[in-house]
Amino acid sequence: MQAHDEPWMGRRPCTPDMMPTIGAAPKHDDLWFAFGHAHHGLTLGAITGRLIAELVSGEKPLVDLHPFRADRF
Repeated sequence: MQAHDEPWMGRRPCTPDMMPTIGAAPKHDDLWFAFGHAHHGLTLGAITGRLIAELVSGEKPLVDLHPFRADRF
């Protein structure tokens, strides 16, 4: 593995409040959001997938998803 001469200064996939967006799209039927994990997507991917699966199937989600709703902005 080769070391880089300069640190990476790219953009991160974040929302303004640094929280992911998880849940139903407010303006589109049958569209679900699961993004904005700020480079923690691999770590949080499994639980996010479970939460989306619970929502799509009509089950009560494991956690309260109110803080992650898309219309919070």
